[in-house]
Amino acid sequence: MRRIVDPGSNCWLQAEADQAGVLIDARDYYRAFYRAARRAKQYIAITGWQFDSDVALLRGEDAREARGEVRMLPLLRELCLQNPELQIYILAWDFSLLLALEREWMQQVIFNWNSDRIRFRFDGSAPLSGAHHQKLVLIDGQLAFVGGMDLCDCRWDDRGHPARSSMRCDTGRDPHGPYHDVQAVLTGPVVGRLVELFEARWFNSGGGPLRLPAPVARDELDVEATLMLPPGPVALSRTFGKTLVPFQEPVQEVRALYLDAIRCAERFIYLENQYFSSRAIFQALVRRMRDRTRGPLQLVFVLPRQPEALREQLAMGVAQVRLLRVLQRVARETGHSLGVYCTAARTEQGEDRFTYIHSKLMVVDDRFLTLGSANTTNRSLGLDSELNLAWEAREEQAGDALRRAIRRLRVSLLAEHTGLRGQAAVRELTHAARLVPFLQEVAASGKHRLRPHPLETLFDQSPLLKPLEPDELIIDPEESVLDESLFESLRHEQGLLATGFRLLTRWFMGLPERPHPASLPVVQAPSEP
Repeated sequence: MRRIVDPGSNCWLQAEADQAGVLIDARDYYRAFYRAARRAKQYIAITGWQFDSDVALLRGEDAREARGEVRMLPLLRELCLQNPELQIYILAWDFSLLLALEREWMQQVIFNWNSDRIRFRFDGSAPLSGAHHQKLVLIDGQLAFVGGMDLCDCRWDDRGHPARSSMRCDTGRDPHGPYHDVQAVLTGPVVGRLVELFEARWFNSGGGPLRLPAPVARDELDVEATLMLPPGPVALSRTFGKTLVPFQEPVQEVRALYLDAIRCAERFIYLENQYFSSRAIFQALVRRMRDRTRGPLQLVFVLPRQPEALREQLAMGVAQVRLLRVLQRVARETGHSLGVYCTAARTEQGEDRFTYIHSKLMVVDDRFLTLGSANTTNRSLGLDSELNLAWEAREEQAGDALRRAIRRLRVSLLAEHTGLRGQAAVRELTHAARLVPFLQEVAASGKHRLRPHPLETLFDQSPLLKPLEPDELIIDPEESVLDESLFESLRHEQGLLATGFRLLTRWFMGLPERPHPASLPVVQAPSEP
Protein backbone atom coordinates (compact mmCIF):
# COMPACT_ATOMS: atom_id res chain seq x y z
CA MET A 1 0.00 0.00 0.00
CA ARG A 2 1.45 3.35 -1.05
CA ARG A 3 2.01 5.98 1.58
CA ILE A 4 0.38 9.33 0.96
CA VAL A 5 1.72 11.78 3.56
CA ASP A 6 5.25 12.86 2.71
CA PRO A 7 6.76 15.63 4.91
CA GLY A 8 8.67 18.18 2.88
CA SER A 9 6.70 17.30 -0.25
CA ASN A 10 2.95 17.36 0.36
CA CYS A 11 3.04 18.66 3.93
CA TRP A 12 5.10 21.10 5.91
CA LEU A 13 5.59 18.61 8.76
CA GLN A 14 3.95 15.98 10.91
CA ALA A 15 3.49 16.50 14.64
CA GLU A 16 1.83 14.55 17.41
CA ALA A 17 -1.69 15.28 18.61
CA ASP A 18 -2.45 14.12 22.15
CA GLN A 19 -6.16 14.50 21.42
CA ALA A 20 -7.97 15.16 18.15
CA GLY A 21 -11.52 15.36 16.98
CA VAL A 22 -13.85 16.71 14.33
CA LEU A 23 -16.58 19.26 15.00
CA ILE A 24 -19.40 18.94 12.48
CA ASP A 25 -21.41 22.10 11.72
CA ALA A 26 -21.14 25.47 13.39
CA ARG A 27 -23.32 24.73 16.41
CA ASP A 28 -20.73 22.26 17.68
CA TYR A 29 -17.75 24.43 16.71
CA TYR A 30 -19.07 27.74 18.05
CA ARG A 31 -20.02 26.08 21.34
CA ALA A 32 -16.58 24.46 21.64
CA PHE A 33 -14.86 27.77 20.85
CA TYR A 34 -17.00 29.58 23.43
CA ARG A 35 -16.10 27.10 26.17
CA ALA A 36 -12.40 27.08 25.26
CA ALA A 37 -12.27 30.89 25.16
CA ARG A 38 -13.84 31.01 28.63
CA ARG A 39 -10.95 28.86 29.93
CA ALA A 40 -8.18 30.89 28.25
CA LYS A 41 -5.48 32.09 30.68
CA GLN A 42 -2.79 33.68 28.49
CA TYR A 43 -4.02 34.37 24.98
CA ILE A 44 -6.47 33.69 22.19
CA ALA A 45 -5.07 33.98 18.66
CA ILE A 46 -7.38 33.84 15.63
CA THR A 47 -6.80 34.17 11.92
CA GLY A 48 -9.50 33.88 9.31
CA TRP A 49 -11.09 34.99 6.07
CA GLN A 50 -13.98 36.83 7.71
CA PHE A 51 -15.11 37.90 11.19
CA ASP A 52 -18.27 39.49 12.53
CA SER A 53 -18.15 41.22 15.90
CA ASP A 54 -21.71 40.37 16.90
CA VAL A 55 -22.04 36.75 15.77
CA ALA A 56 -23.84 34.75 18.50
CA LEU A 57 -21.77 31.73 19.53
CA LEU A 58 -24.47 30.07 21.64
CA ARG A 59 -28.11 29.82 20.53
CA GLY A 60 -31.26 28.06 21.65
CA GLU A 61 -30.71 25.48 24.38
CA ASP A 62 -26.94 26.08 24.29
CA ALA A 63 -27.42 29.70 25.37
CA ARG A 64 -28.73 28.52 28.74
CA GLU A 65 -25.18 27.69 29.84
CA ALA A 66 -23.98 31.24 29.15
CA ARG A 67 -22.34 33.04 32.07
CA GLY A 68 -22.37 36.38 30.36
CA GLU A 69 -21.93 37.52 26.79
CA VAL A 70 -22.37 35.05 23.93
CA ARG A 71 -21.59 37.40 21.01
CA MET A 72 -18.02 37.30 19.79
CA LEU A 73 -16.61 40.78 20.47
CA PRO A 74 -18.58 41.42 23.68
CA LEU A 75 -17.37 38.01 24.91
CA LEU A 76 -13.73 38.84 24.16
CA ARG A 77 -14.06 42.21 25.88
CA GLU A 78 -15.65 40.54 28.90
CA LEU A 79 -12.83 37.98 29.09
CA CYS A 80 -10.22 40.76 29.04
CA LEU A 81 -11.99 42.56 31.89
CA GLN A 82 -12.13 39.37 33.94
CA ASN A 83 -8.49 38.38 33.29
CA PRO A 84 -5.87 41.19 33.22
CA GLU A 85 -3.29 38.74 31.81
CA LEU A 86 -5.30 37.76 28.73
CA GLN A 87 -4.20 38.96 25.28
CA ILE A 88 -6.33 38.65 22.13
CA TYR A 89 -4.78 38.59 18.64
CA ILE A 90 -7.03 38.65 15.57
CA LEU A 91 -5.67 38.59 12.02
CA ALA A 92 -8.16 39.06 9.18
CA TRP A 93 -7.71 39.11 5.44
CA ASP A 94 -7.71 42.66 4.08
CA PHE A 95 -10.51 41.76 1.71
CA SER A 96 -11.16 42.71 -1.89
CA LEU A 97 -13.44 45.62 -2.77
CA LEU A 98 -15.69 43.02 -4.42
CA LEU A 99 -16.68 41.91 -0.92
CA ALA A 100 -17.00 45.32 0.73
CA LEU A 101 -20.79 45.30 0.83
CA GLU A 102 -20.80 41.81 2.39
CA ARG A 103 -18.48 42.71 5.29
CA GLU A 104 -18.74 44.59 8.55
CA TRP A 105 -17.08 47.98 8.07
CA MET A 106 -14.41 49.61 10.28
CA GLN A 107 -13.57 46.32 12.00
CA GLN A 108 -10.05 47.35 13.01
CA VAL A 109 -11.50 50.32 14.87
CA ILE A 110 -14.43 48.35 16.31
CA PHE A 111 -12.27 45.53 17.71
CA ASN A 112 -9.31 47.57 18.91
CA TRP A 113 -11.49 50.23 20.55
CA ASN A 114 -13.01 47.69 22.94
CA SER A 115 -9.81 46.84 24.82
CA ASP A 116 -6.11 47.68 24.65
CA ARG A 117 -5.51 43.92 24.94
CA ILE A 118 -7.50 43.10 21.79
CA ARG A 119 -5.16 43.53 18.84
CA PHE A 120 -6.94 43.30 15.48
CA ARG A 121 -4.97 43.53 12.23
CA PHE A 122 -5.87 43.35 8.57
CA ASP A 123 -3.44 41.25 6.55
CA GLY A 124 -2.84 42.62 3.06
CA SER A 125 0.25 40.52 2.32
CA ALA A 126 -1.51 38.09 -0.04
CA PRO A 127 -0.48 38.09 -3.73
CA LEU A 128 -2.37 40.31 -6.11
CA SER A 129 -5.87 38.80 -6.59
CA GLY A 130 -5.16 36.36 -3.75
CA ALA A 131 -6.83 35.99 -0.35
CA HIS A 132 -5.81 34.90 3.12
CA HIS A 133 -8.16 31.99 3.67
CA GLN A 134 -6.61 30.02 6.55
CA LYS A 135 -8.92 29.48 9.54
CA LEU A 136 -7.02 28.90 12.78
CA VAL A 137 -7.77 29.48 16.48
CA LEU A 138 -5.19 28.97 19.23
CA ILE A 139 -5.89 28.95 22.97
CA ASP A 140 -2.82 29.32 25.25
CA GLY A 141 -0.69 27.26 22.87
CA GLN A 142 -2.49 24.15 24.10
CA LEU A 143 -5.66 23.89 22.03
CA ALA A 144 -6.19 24.58 18.32
CA PHE A 145 -9.16 24.69 15.98
CA VAL A 146 -8.49 24.28 12.23
CA GLY A 147 -10.91 23.81 9.36
CA GLY A 148 -13.35 25.54 7.06
CA MET A 149 -15.30 27.67 9.54
CA ASP A 150 -14.92 31.35 10.31
CA LEU A 151 -16.54 33.06 13.27
CA CYS A 152 -19.05 35.09 11.31
CA ASP A 153 -22.69 35.57 10.43
CA CYS A 154 -24.73 33.27 8.22
CA ARG A 155 -22.74 30.13 9.09
CA TRP A 156 -24.53 28.75 12.17
CA ASP A 157 -26.52 25.53 11.80
CA ASP A 158 -26.90 22.17 13.50
CA ARG A 159 -26.68 18.72 12.00
CA GLY A 160 -30.42 18.48 11.43
CA HIS A 161 -30.31 21.24 8.77
CA PRO A 162 -34.04 21.94 8.89
CA ALA A 163 -35.53 23.81 5.97
CA ARG A 164 -36.38 26.71 8.26
CA SER A 165 -34.93 27.67 11.64
CA SER A 166 -35.36 30.86 13.67
CA MET A 167 -31.92 30.23 15.23
CA ARG A 168 -30.23 30.71 11.85
CA CYS A 169 -30.87 34.42 12.23
CA ASP A 170 -27.99 36.85 12.67
CA THR A 171 -28.19 40.45 13.78
CA GLY A 172 -29.99 42.62 11.24
CA ARG A 173 -30.51 39.75 8.79
CA ASP A 174 -33.29 37.43 7.76
CA PRO A 175 -32.79 33.77 8.67
CA HIS A 176 -30.32 32.12 6.30
CA GLY A 177 -30.59 28.66 4.81
CA PRO A 178 -29.13 25.31 5.90
CA TYR A 179 -25.32 25.36 6.12
CA HIS A 180 -22.79 22.54 6.52
CA ASP A 181 -19.12 22.70 7.51
CA VAL A 182 -16.42 20.85 9.49
CA GLN A 183 -13.63 21.88 11.85
CA ALA A 184 -10.90 19.94 13.69
CA VAL A 185 -9.79 20.39 17.30
CA LEU A 186 -6.31 19.40 18.49
CA THR A 187 -4.11 19.32 21.59
CA GLY A 188 -0.47 18.30 22.03
CA PRO A 189 2.82 19.18 20.31
CA VAL A 190 1.10 19.87 16.97
CA VAL A 191 -0.41 23.02 18.50
CA GLY A 192 3.08 24.46 18.98
CA ARG A 193 3.74 24.21 15.25
CA LEU A 194 0.45 25.93 14.51
CA VAL A 195 1.56 28.70 16.88
CA GLU A 196 4.64 29.13 14.67
CA LEU A 197 2.36 29.50 11.66
CA PHE A 198 0.27 32.20 13.35
CA GLU A 199 3.41 34.08 14.40
CA ALA A 200 4.62 33.93 10.80
CA ARG A 201 1.33 35.28 9.48
CA TRP A 202 1.39 38.12 12.02
CA PHE A 203 4.99 39.02 11.10
CA ASN A 204 4.37 38.86 7.35
CA SER A 205 1.32 41.12 7.75
CA GLY A 206 3.59 43.90 9.05
CA GLY A 207 2.69 43.38 12.69
CA GLY A 208 6.32 42.91 13.72
CA PRO A 209 7.86 39.95 15.56
CA LEU A 210 5.40 38.11 17.79
CA ARG A 211 6.37 35.51 20.37
CA LEU A 212 3.31 34.02 21.97
CA PRO A 213 3.85 32.78 25.55
CA ALA A 214 4.91 29.20 26.11
CA PRO A 215 2.10 27.01 27.43
CA VAL A 216 1.76 26.85 31.22
CA ALA A 217 1.26 23.43 32.77
CA ARG A 218 -2.40 22.84 33.59
CA ASP A 219 -4.83 20.03 34.14
CA GLU A 220 -5.69 17.72 31.25
CA LEU A 221 -7.64 19.61 28.62
CA ASP A 222 -11.14 18.43 27.86
CA VAL A 223 -11.47 18.20 24.08
CA GLU A 224 -15.02 18.65 22.93
CA ALA A 225 -15.73 17.12 19.52
CA THR A 226 -18.61 15.67 17.53
CA LEU A 227 -16.43 12.64 16.75
CA MET A 228 -13.02 11.84 18.23
CA LEU A 229 -9.92 10.67 16.34
CA PRO A 230 -7.15 8.66 18.03
CA PRO A 231 -3.95 10.37 19.21
CA GLY A 232 -1.04 10.28 16.81
CA PRO A 233 0.70 12.19 14.02
CA VAL A 234 -1.14 14.92 12.12
CA ALA A 235 0.24 16.44 8.92
CA LEU A 236 0.07 20.19 8.29
CA SER A 237 -0.18 21.25 4.65
CA ARG A 238 -0.17 24.85 3.43
CA THR A 239 -0.79 26.97 0.38
CA PHE A 240 0.93 30.34 -0.02
CA GLY A 241 0.98 32.19 -3.32
CA LYS A 242 4.13 33.78 -4.68
CA THR A 243 4.68 37.29 -3.33
CA LEU A 244 7.15 40.00 -4.22
CA VAL A 245 7.21 42.04 -1.02
CA PRO A 246 8.51 40.21 0.85
CA PHE A 247 9.74 37.88 -1.86
CA GLN A 248 8.39 34.37 -1.29
CA GLU A 249 8.31 31.35 -3.54
CA PRO A 250 4.92 29.61 -3.78
CA VAL A 251 4.02 26.84 -1.33
CA GLN A 252 1.66 24.22 -2.80
CA GLU A 253 1.63 21.42 -0.25
CA VAL A 254 -2.18 21.10 -0.21
CA ARG A 255 -2.16 20.66 -3.98
CA ALA A 256 0.47 17.92 -3.76
CA LEU A 257 -1.45 16.24 -0.92
CA TYR A 258 -4.65 15.98 -2.96
CA LEU A 259 -2.83 14.71 -6.05
CA ASP A 260 -0.91 12.07 -4.10
CA ALA A 261 -4.04 10.92 -2.26
CA ILE A 262 -5.93 10.50 -5.55
CA ARG A 263 -3.02 8.66 -7.12
CA CYS A 264 -2.89 6.23 -4.18
CA ALA A 265 -6.64 5.57 -3.99
CA GLU A 266 -7.47 1.87 -4.29
CA ARG A 267 -11.20 1.56 -3.53
CA PHE A 268 -12.98 4.88 -3.13
CA ILE A 269 -12.72 8.65 -2.78
CA TYR A 270 -15.26 10.62 -0.77
CA LEU A 271 -15.11 14.38 -1.24
CA GLU A 272 -17.28 17.18 0.10
CA ASN A 273 -16.34 20.72 -0.84
CA GLN A 274 -17.70 24.16 -1.53
CA TYR A 275 -16.39 24.13 -5.11
CA PHE A 276 -14.83 21.77 -7.63
CA SER A 277 -12.95 23.67 -10.33
CA SER A 278 -9.31 22.61 -9.89
CA ARG A 279 -7.79 21.53 -13.18
CA ALA A 280 -4.99 19.70 -11.34
CA ILE A 281 -7.39 17.58 -9.27
CA PHE A 282 -9.57 16.94 -12.32
CA GLN A 283 -6.55 15.70 -14.29
CA ALA A 284 -5.41 13.51 -11.37
CA LEU A 285 -8.83 11.87 -11.22
CA VAL A 286 -8.83 11.25 -14.98
CA ARG A 287 -5.33 9.71 -14.80
CA ARG A 288 -6.37 7.42 -11.95
CA MET A 289 -9.54 6.31 -13.73
CA ARG A 290 -7.68 5.65 -17.00
CA ASP A 291 -5.00 3.56 -15.28
CA ARG A 292 -5.92 0.07 -16.45
CA THR A 293 -3.51 -1.58 -14.01
CA ARG A 294 -5.65 -0.43 -11.06
CA GLY A 295 -9.05 -1.53 -9.80
CA PRO A 296 -12.31 0.41 -10.11
CA LEU A 297 -13.13 3.27 -7.77
CA GLN A 298 -16.26 4.48 -6.06
CA LEU A 299 -16.16 8.28 -6.38
CA VAL A 300 -18.59 10.35 -4.29
CA PHE A 301 -18.87 14.16 -4.48
CA VAL A 302 -21.12 16.19 -2.16
CA LEU A 303 -21.33 19.80 -3.33
CA PRO A 304 -23.69 22.79 -2.98
CA ARG A 305 -26.60 22.94 -5.40
CA GLN A 306 -24.94 26.06 -6.81
CA PRO A 307 -22.40 28.64 -5.59
CA GLU A 308 -23.77 31.38 -3.33
CA ALA A 309 -22.72 34.57 -5.11
CA LEU A 310 -23.35 35.48 -8.75
CA ARG A 311 -19.64 36.06 -9.40
CA GLU A 312 -18.95 32.49 -8.21
CA GLN A 313 -21.78 31.07 -10.32
CA LEU A 314 -20.31 32.79 -13.36
CA ALA A 315 -16.80 31.49 -12.80
CA MET A 316 -16.35 28.46 -10.56
CA GLY A 317 -19.88 27.18 -11.29
CA VAL A 318 -19.25 27.05 -15.02
CA ALA A 319 -15.88 25.33 -14.66
CA GLN A 320 -17.28 22.90 -12.07
CA VAL A 321 -20.09 21.68 -14.29
CA ARG A 322 -17.79 21.25 -17.30
CA LEU A 323 -15.22 19.26 -15.33
CA LEU A 324 -17.79 17.03 -13.63
CA ARG A 325 -19.54 16.24 -16.91
CA VAL A 326 -16.23 15.06 -18.35
CA LEU A 327 -15.55 12.98 -15.21
CA GLN A 328 -18.94 11.32 -15.63
CA ARG A 329 -18.10 10.40 -19.19
CA VAL A 330 -14.65 9.06 -18.24
CA ALA A 331 -16.16 7.01 -15.41
CA ARG A 332 -18.63 5.39 -17.81
CA GLU A 333 -15.88 4.63 -20.30
CA THR A 334 -13.52 3.12 -17.72
CA GLY A 335 -15.89 1.23 -15.43
CA HIS A 336 -15.66 3.44 -12.35
CA SER A 337 -18.70 4.56 -10.34
CA LEU A 338 -19.14 8.31 -9.92
CA GLY A 339 -21.93 9.99 -7.98
CA VAL A 340 -22.34 13.76 -7.61
CA TYR A 341 -24.89 14.93 -5.07
CA CYS A 342 -26.37 17.87 -3.23
CA THR A 343 -28.61 17.72 -0.19
CA ALA A 344 -31.87 19.42 0.76
CA ALA A 345 -34.69 19.62 3.27
CA ARG A 346 -38.33 19.90 2.26
CA THR A 347 -40.33 22.92 3.31
CA GLU A 348 -43.93 22.67 4.49
CA GLN A 349 -44.95 23.58 0.95
CA GLY A 350 -42.98 20.59 -0.39
CA GLU A 351 -40.20 22.67 -1.93
CA ASP A 352 -36.53 21.76 -1.63
CA ARG A 353 -34.32 24.06 0.42
CA PHE A 354 -30.75 23.07 -0.32
CA THR A 355 -28.00 22.84 2.29
CA TYR A 356 -25.00 24.96 1.41
CA ILE A 357 -21.91 22.73 1.59
CA HIS A 358 -18.97 24.83 2.81
CA SER A 359 -16.73 22.01 4.10
CA LYS A 360 -13.39 21.05 2.58
CA LEU A 361 -12.86 17.36 3.32
CA MET A 362 -11.67 14.24 1.52
CA VAL A 363 -11.49 10.61 2.63
CA VAL A 364 -9.60 7.95 0.66
CA ASP A 365 -10.14 4.24 1.36
CA ASP A 366 -11.02 5.00 5.00
CA ARG A 367 -7.28 5.19 5.68
CA PHE A 368 -6.65 8.84 4.79
CA LEU A 369 -8.47 11.99 5.86
CA THR A 370 -7.77 15.61 5.07
CA LEU A 371 -9.80 18.63 6.11
CA GLY A 372 -9.10 22.31 6.36
CA SER A 373 -9.62 25.61 4.59
CA ALA A 374 -8.66 24.65 1.02
CA ASN A 375 -11.38 24.37 -1.59
CA THR A 376 -10.81 22.13 -4.59
CA THR A 377 -10.23 25.19 -6.77
CA ASN A 378 -7.23 26.52 -8.64
CA ARG A 379 -6.81 29.47 -6.30
CA SER A 380 -6.94 27.38 -3.11
CA LEU A 381 -4.19 25.11 -4.42
CA GLY A 382 -1.88 27.80 -5.73
CA LEU A 383 -2.74 31.39 -4.84
CA ASP A 384 -4.58 31.90 -1.56
CA SER A 385 -3.18 31.11 1.88
CA GLU A 386 -4.65 27.79 3.04
CA LEU A 387 -4.16 25.28 5.85
CA ASN A 388 -5.17 21.61 5.82
CA LEU A 389 -4.69 18.80 8.29
CA ALA A 390 -4.24 15.17 7.29
CA TRP A 391 -4.32 11.81 9.03
CA GLU A 392 -3.08 8.57 7.47
CA ALA A 393 -3.37 5.08 8.94
CA ARG A 394 -0.02 3.28 8.79
CA GLU A 395 1.10 1.12 11.71
CA GLU A 396 -1.15 -1.86 12.20
CA GLN A 397 -2.32 -1.28 15.77
CA ALA A 398 -2.70 2.50 15.63
CA GLY A 399 -3.79 2.30 12.02
CA ASP A 400 -6.75 0.08 12.81
CA ALA A 401 -8.04 2.60 15.35
CA LEU A 402 -7.57 5.45 12.90
CA ARG A 403 -9.27 3.53 10.08
CA ARG A 404 -12.27 2.90 12.31
CA ALA A 405 -12.41 6.57 13.30
CA ILE A 406 -12.18 7.79 9.69
CA ARG A 407 -14.84 5.30 8.59
CA ARG A 408 -17.09 6.40 11.46
CA LEU A 409 -16.67 10.03 10.40
CA ARG A 410 -17.40 9.30 6.73
CA VAL A 411 -20.50 7.28 7.57
CA SER A 412 -21.70 9.94 9.99
CA LEU A 413 -21.33 12.63 7.31
CA LEU A 414 -23.16 10.53 4.73
CA ALA A 415 -25.94 9.82 7.22
CA GLU A 416 -26.29 13.57 7.74
CA HIS A 417 -26.38 14.29 4.01
CA THR A 418 -28.81 11.49 3.18
CA GLY A 419 -30.99 11.81 6.29
CA LEU A 420 -30.86 8.03 6.72
CA ARG A 421 -31.01 6.41 10.15
CA GLY A 422 -30.90 2.88 11.51
CA GLN A 423 -28.54 -0.07 11.39
CA ALA A 424 -29.46 -1.17 7.89
CA ALA A 425 -28.63 2.25 6.45
CA VAL A 426 -25.38 2.44 8.40
CA ARG A 427 -24.33 -0.97 7.03
CA GLU A 428 -24.97 0.20 3.47
CA LEU A 429 -23.05 3.44 4.01
CA THR A 430 -20.17 1.57 5.63
CA HIS A 431 -19.56 -0.85 2.77
CA ALA A 432 -17.69 1.14 0.15
CA ALA A 433 -17.82 -1.51 -2.59
CA ARG A 434 -21.32 -0.47 -3.73
CA LEU A 435 -21.49 2.99 -2.19
CA VAL A 436 -22.39 4.88 -5.37
CA PRO A 437 -25.18 2.50 -6.50
CA PHE A 438 -26.72 2.72 -3.03
CA LEU A 439 -26.52 6.52 -2.94
CA GLN A 440 -27.96 6.70 -6.46
CA GLU A 441 -30.99 4.73 -5.27
CA VAL A 442 -31.42 6.96 -2.24
CA ALA A 443 -31.09 10.16 -4.29
CA ALA A 444 -33.40 8.96 -7.06
CA SER A 445 -36.16 8.02 -4.60
CA GLY A 446 -36.66 11.63 -3.50
CA LYS A 447 -37.71 10.35 -0.06
CA HIS A 448 -34.65 11.52 1.82
CA ARG A 449 -32.28 14.50 1.87
CA LEU A 450 -29.88 13.41 -0.87
CA ARG A 451 -30.45 14.72 -4.41
CA PRO A 452 -28.65 13.99 -7.68
CA HIS A 453 -26.67 17.10 -8.52
CA PRO A 454 -28.24 18.69 -11.64
CA LEU A 455 -24.84 19.77 -13.00
CA GLU A 456 -26.26 22.84 -14.62
CA THR A 457 -24.98 26.39 -14.71
CA LEU A 458 -26.76 29.69 -14.49
CA PHE A 459 -26.52 29.79 -18.30
CA ASP A 460 -28.16 26.37 -18.64
CA GLN A 461 -31.17 27.65 -16.71
CA SER A 462 -31.89 30.34 -19.31
CA PRO A 463 -31.64 29.83 -23.09
CA LEU A 464 -31.22 33.58 -23.47
CA LEU A 465 -28.04 33.51 -21.37
CA LYS A 466 -26.52 30.40 -22.96
CA PRO A 467 -24.69 32.30 -25.76
CA LEU A 468 -23.06 34.48 -23.08
CA GLU A 469 -21.47 31.58 -21.21
CA PRO A 470 -17.78 32.44 -20.65
CA ASP A 471 -14.92 30.15 -21.48
CA GLU A 472 -13.05 31.05 -18.30
CA LEU A 473 -12.93 33.91 -15.82
CA ILE A 474 -10.04 35.08 -13.67
CA ILE A 475 -11.88 34.69 -10.35
CA ASP A 476 -10.26 31.26 -9.94
CA PRO A 477 -6.62 31.66 -11.02
CA GLU A 478 -3.84 29.40 -9.79
CA GLU A 479 -1.34 32.27 -9.81
CA SER A 480 -1.50 36.03 -9.47
CA VAL A 481 -3.09 37.66 -12.50
CA LEU A 482 -0.28 40.23 -12.56
CA ASP A 483 2.56 39.59 -14.97
CA GLU A 484 5.40 39.54 -12.46
CA SER A 485 8.30 39.67 -14.90
CA LEU A 486 8.67 43.43 -14.48
CA PHE A 487 8.80 43.18 -10.72
CA GLU A 488 11.13 40.21 -10.84
CA SER A 489 13.59 42.37 -12.76
CA LEU A 490 13.19 45.12 -10.17
CA ARG A 491 13.91 42.66 -7.37
CA HIS A 492 17.32 41.89 -8.82
CA GLU A 493 18.07 45.40 -10.10
CA GLN A 494 20.10 47.51 -7.66
CA GLY A 495 19.43 50.89 -9.27
CA LEU A 496 17.70 53.86 -7.73
CA LEU A 497 14.32 53.12 -9.35
CA ALA A 498 14.23 49.52 -8.09
CA THR A 499 15.38 50.47 -4.59
CA GLY A 500 12.78 53.23 -4.39
CA PHE A 501 10.04 50.92 -5.60
CA ARG A 502 10.89 48.32 -2.97
CA LEU A 503 11.12 50.82 -0.12
CA LEU A 504 7.91 52.58 -1.11
CA THR A 505 5.98 49.32 -1.35
CA ARG A 506 7.24 48.02 2.00
CA TRP A 507 6.50 51.37 3.67
CA PHE A 508 3.00 51.54 2.21
CA MET A 509 2.09 47.96 3.11
CA GLY A 510 4.03 47.82 6.37
CA LEU A 511 5.56 44.55 5.20
CA PRO A 512 8.87 43.02 6.30
CA GLU A 513 11.97 42.60 4.15
CA ARG A 514 11.84 38.80 4.32
CA PRO A 515 8.98 36.40 5.09
CA HIS A 516 8.91 34.40 8.30
CA PRO A 517 10.45 30.90 7.87
CA ALA A 518 7.17 29.18 8.80
CA SER A 519 5.56 30.48 5.60
CA LEU A 520 8.35 29.37 3.28
CA PRO A 521 8.56 26.16 1.24
CA VAL A 522 10.23 23.23 2.92
CA VAL A 523 13.58 22.35 1.39
CA GLN A 524 14.06 18.61 1.61
CA ALA A 525 17.40 17.35 2.79
CA PRO A 526 19.23 15.22 0.21
CA SER A 527 18.57 11.52 0.61
CA GLU A 528 21.26 9.21 1.90
CA PRO A 529 23.32 7.58 -0.88
